[in-house]
Amino acid sequence: MAARTTPHQQDSTRSGWNPRLALLVAATFFMEFLDGTVLTTAIPSISADFAIPAADVNITMTAYLLTVAVGIPISGWLAERFGARRVFCAAIAVFTLASLLCAFSQDLLALTLSRIAQGAGGAMMVPVGTLVVLRGTPKSDLLRATAFLVWPGLLAPVLAPLVGGALTTYLSWHWIFLVNIPLGAAAFVAALRLVPDAPGDAGRRLDWPGMVLTTVGVGALVAGLELASSHPELPWAGISAAAGLAALAGAVAWMRRTPHPLFNLQVFRTRTFRAMATGGFVYRVTISSVPFLLPLMFQTGFGWSPLQAGAMVAAVFIGNIGIKPATTPLIRKFGFKAMLVFASLASAVTFALCAFLTPATPDALTFLLLVCSGAFRSIGFSAYASVQYADIPPAQLTSANTVSATLVQLGTGSGIAVAALLIRIFDGQALVPQDPAGPFRGAFGVMAVLMLASTVDSLLLPRHAGAAVSQRRPPQDQPGPAATAPGAAGQAASEPDAAARDAAAQGASAAGRSAARGSAAAEAVSPPAPEPGEAPLPPRPAEGRAQRR
Repeated sequence: MAARTTPHQQDSTRSGWNPRLALLVAATFFMEFLDGTVLTTAIPSISADFAIPAADVNITMTAYLLTVAVGIPISGWLAERFGARRVFCAAIAVFTLASLLCAFSQDLLALTLSRIAQGAGGAMMVPVGTLVVLRGTPKSDLLRATAFLVWPGLLAPVLAPLVGGALTTYLSWHWIFLVNIPLGAAAFVAALRLVPDAPGDAGRRLDWPGMVLTTVGVGALVAGLELASSHPELPWAGISAAAGLAALAGAVAWMRRTPHPLFNLQVFRTRTFRAMATGGFVYRVTISSVPFLLPLMFQTGFGWSPLQAGAMVAAVFIGNIGIKPATTPLIRKFGFKAMLVFASLASAVTFALCAFLTPATPDALTFLLLVCSGAFRSIGFSAYASVQYADIPPAQLTSANTVSATLVQLGTGSGIAVAALLIRIFDGQALVPQDPAGPFRGAFGVMAVLMLASTVDSLLLPRHAGAAVSQRRPPQDQPGPAATAPGAAGQAASEPDAAARDAAAQGASAAGRSAARGSAAAEAVSPPAPEPGEAPLPPRPAEGRAQRR
């Protein structure tokens, strides 16, 4: 199967960097991310129209987020089986039509079912869209590509209260969904023109046990996180989360044994990808809590109006956008490790300072603090989004992308759940000031400590981690970093025969094999990898002498 997919991957890589395609995918991401949170501000209006309690409307948000989380794991297989272009266009169509159904829903049941359909479209849009962009982007342009793909995740949670509030106040809650119709139609037409039409693999088998275990595990874990944030007093949150973790553990055990797993778990052998799953996961949990904590603290703790709170939170958006042109140059100059350490440390400081904000703090000072927080958030997001794919060979790209999208969804849900739980824990505790903003101060303090935990993981990264993407090189008297390029190294990593991989990594063959490996790596505009599929390690002089011809 690897032999059938590798030629297409190489052709896609040679097609080069396509900014218009990346912008299209980013626009669809923005629609999906925005609809995940924008409905919050419209809950009172929906409850009034349907004549039901406002708390009952929360089921529409939970159903959407749960469907997205459950649908992501199978999206990678769908893209490989039927072709990424076909699946991506179908996802846009489903999302757009479901948005129309949401707008015309007459009761809670119809709205909930429409949101489930909308979530099914969103579950395919995000990972498959990312895969479309990554397949056609050489390593040297990966930073620019991810710069496009990162901004929806940064902006959507911040803009959701403003967009939802404006549409609900000046029009009606229906327009939250109606605005997706022209946007979705335009995206569908653009996708037909811009997305490469590569055939699917008709012989691709579906790992049914792995899919069932993963789907149940992710669904139960997300449901547990939602229950923990809304009903922490009930035992069902812990039971659901524990069942989810058990199912995911079973999925991992199964996929290690089966010859055709749903995911290729070898992606976790790559150090730069593991950074996304360890320190990067903690980073996303803490960062995702900020758009949840800030509006609540300003309104509940400070007594501000929703408009005043939303305008202040917009400072995070300004920081995100303001630093974005500089994120790529900064990573190229200082490297991934330095920027990840800086972003996490600086974010921890801003969280700690947020714990000391009071209603008497000058608005200008609060605004400046949130602008800085948004800037550091943007740097960290961009760095993690790029470094996770820096050393992934093409044959493992689909698995890495799907696993990453699943972890992102879990991290976002965990951030909100943990923040809500912390607010309840610190409510009435003597550890924090006994004022309306006290619980939020305690929550920000804990988030600052958690952010420091991600800093520790970043400090353990190799010095030249992801250098094939950041284009930083070790000293000239030593060999370049082990960056796996889409070429012979990626093909070697995709072979199931471990002996063949070892032979390719050690250069045990004669000059013919070495020449073929060098030629393929040159086509991909990346240096050859001493050890395919593995993260770059600090080179040793002995290796440098062995590589000289």
